[in-house]
Formats: sequence, C-alpha cells, structure tokens
Amino acid sequence: MPQNLHIIGGGLAGSEAAWAGAEAGLAVTLHEMRPVRGTEAHQTDRLAELVCSNSFRSDDWQNNAVGLLHEEMRRAGSLVMRAADAHKLPAGGALAVDRDGFAGAVTEALERHPRITLAREEVTQLPPADWGSVIVATGPLTSGALAASIAEATGSDQLAFFDAIAPIVHRDSIDFSVAWFQSRYDKKGPGGGDADYINLPMDQTQYQAFIAALIAGEKTDFKDWEKSTPYFEGCLPIEVMASRGEDTLRFGPMKPVGLSDPRTGFRPYAVVQLRQDNKLGTLWNMVGFQTKLKHGEQSRIFRTIPGLAEAQFARLGGLHRNTFINSPRLLDEQLRLKSQPHIRFAGQVTGVEGYVESAAIGMLAGRFAAVEALGRDMPPPPPTTAFGALLAHITGGADEKTFQPMNVNFGLFPDLPPEPVKAKRVKGKDRKQAMSERALADLAIWLGDKEAAE
Repeated sequence: MPQNLHIIGGGLAGSEAAWAGAEAGLAVTLHEMRPVRGTEAHQTDRLAELVCSNSFRSDDWQNNAVGLLHEEMRRAGSLVMRAADAHKLPAGGALAVDRDGFAGAVTEALERHPRITLAREEVTQLPPADWGSVIVATGPLTSGALAASIAEATGSDQLAFFDAIAPIVHRDSIDFSVAWFQSRYDKKGPGGGDADYINLPMDQTQYQAFIAALIAGEKTDFKDWEKSTPYFEGCLPIEVMASRGEDTLRFGPMKPVGLSDPRTGFRPYAVVQLRQDNKLGTLWNMVGFQTKLKHGEQSRIFRTIPGLAEAQFARLGGLHRNTFINSPRLLDEQLRLKSQPHIRFAGQVTGVEGYVESAAIGMLAGRFAAVEALGRDMPPPPPTTAFGALLAHITGGADEKTFQPMNVNFGLFPDLPPEPVKAKRVKGKDRKQAMSERALADLAIWLGDKEAAE
C-alpha cells in the first residue's frame, strides 16, 4: 500500500513537494486553506499563485546561480519549472511567466495526479505523530494560528520580515513618445528577443524630484508588533532605498547602464524599467518598485515618471508580512524538525528567499519524505550543486544567531580548487562557469544519471 504524506500549504514549495512525493509513489494529501481562508496577498484559490513579481530571475545556468538552480530543477523533474517553461514571456535573460497560465498549469497537474488528494481546509496546529510524515510549506504568509503552534513547538520566537509588492501598469496607458523597448546591452533572452523591457528615462532634475517625492510620500502605518520587523535586503521598498542616499536607486533598479534613449542617442541619467507580466502583453510590472507607499501616493508619485503621466494601474504596490523559522538551529540536513522528526519544513518558511529557491526546497523535502517512507536511503545533494549549497546554508551553513533569508548565490558554493599548473584561483566569469559545470556533473551522480555524469 502507498505510504501517506501530508503537505500543508499549496504554494510553490508545497506544490513541488506534493509532486515529488506522489511521483515517488506516496499517497499525498495536500492541505490548502484558500479559498476557505484567504491571505493579505493572494487573489485566487490556485495552487502556486505568484503574489509578487512574475519573474523567476535569470535563466542563465552557466553564469548565474539562480539560472543554475533552474537547470538543476529541470533535470530533477520539477513540476514548477515545467509549468514555467510552458508559460514563459519575453524578459531578456530572465525567465518571466504568465502568472495565470503558470498557476493554472500547476493546479491542473496536481488535481489530476492519481496519488494526490487536495484538501481545501486550514490546518491550525502542527500535526501529531499519528499523521505520519508531514511537510509544512505554508510560506511567508503562514496563518496566525499555525505560526503560534510552530513557535510553541520550536520554543523560540518566530522571526519575520516585510516583503513589498511592485505595481503593475496597463500597457495601453504608457506614452510611447517617451518610452521605448530595449533590453540592457541589447541582451537576447531565451526567446531570442533583445528588446524585452519598456524603458522610461529621467534627466537629473526629474530624478532628484522623484527621489524627494518618494521620501516625502505618505507610507503605510505599521502596527505596534510590526515596527521592529526588519526588511529583506534583496526586496527593499523603493522609498526605503531612496532614503539611503540620492544615488542609491540610480545605481540600483533605476540604473541606466546598457540603455540608450533613441530620441537623444545618449544614456539617460536614470531609467525606470517595466517587464511584461502577462502572456497577452497588456500588463507590465515596474521592476524593483516594491513599495509601502499608500495607494493614493503611489498613483500621484509614479505618474510623475516620464511616460506614465496617464498611467492606469492594474495593481498598486503593497506590503505583506513574511514569517520564517531559524532553520540552522531547528532543522536537520533532511529538513526534519529536530524536536519532532515526523515534520519537515519547506519553502520560504525555512528562510530561503525567492520563488525558485522555495520550490527547490519543496522538491527536496518531498524527495526526502518519499525515500524515508519507502525505507530507502538518500544523502543530501552535494554542496557543490545549487540544491546542496542552498540546503547546506539553511541547515547549518548559516550562523543561527544572525540568520536571515537568502537567495541562492555562488557565495554559498564550495570554492574551486586551484589550477594545478599555476596554483591560482579561477576568477570572474570563468569561475562561475566552472562551478556550474561541476554542479551539473555532481548533480547527475546524485540523481543516478551515469550517462550525464560522464
């Protein structure tokens, strides 16, 4: 008889864990509280709904760690990557998806799987041991009741940070006498396009006025218990970045490098970029414009951007509270809660940051649960792989005293050995490519793919 696996949370991590467990032969029950109970950020009851950006970031596996993680997941049979590839949109070197098509594909695949049962219900407490194997993949929007149960079980205060959502603009409200299409450095994306972004230029006077407006704009008030919650540095609200110095945005999400205004032939002082957000190309996401400005302020300030004077917003920015556990202290190398080893954690609640990272940890949790239930043995993936580097970081590589959410990056990987002849370190792009080649070779061995390993 198939062994049972319960998964709490139908986001990216929970969906990937359910698929991995079911494909390995387990009978999986996937518990998702929507639509019985909603969240501050979700708008549908679909599984794997993307609540922030529609971008999975770089798809370049040779030179970028997240692109490498994409490739590793594809080779490991990822449902999330299969759906993302089927619903990708033009985005330069990034992998962006049609959010509705993507979530619909994941939902349909899970609902049709003969070994997966979808239970639309809220789980308010960590399940007891008689449930058998459990994966908690409730993500950054874990309900209050379950979060309290987790805090009680772990004996520690829950850790939290804020994550902000960027606005989405209707394409037909953008002034293309000002705006133009171009990818930075005319870089071609997976679809072959070299003009995948809409660019809105600013001169120095416009930029300085915009920075002043961001800083002065009225922000969302925090509740008393939220005031000490830190932001994740990789997803700061744009007005927080602006407050760190006048040039912060011009050297960050508004950097003009690699772009040329066709009206002047020169590089602008600063640029706002918009990325396609749906398959039809009618909605465009303001890249890097996560914000906690009040909605009225957003409309007023963002319409001062050249090309957006008549902008119509399909969605304004927002703010939601993310919750994660101190994984280096609480979890073992197979993502089991040390105090209750029948429970595993997966996804953003473990302290990984990013869509793909969350799904990858979900996949690993599902695989670990499956081999354990079937009486088999599987070591963690090698730390030389993106899977292994990320897993090693959250289960012991990070300092538990200062643990904060982390994206996958080459800084988490073991370094390459010196070149044998000159005993020098490989550097720059060559180093990244060598690490990526090593990762895929080691992954093939871990997956048992002898042909690929050779």
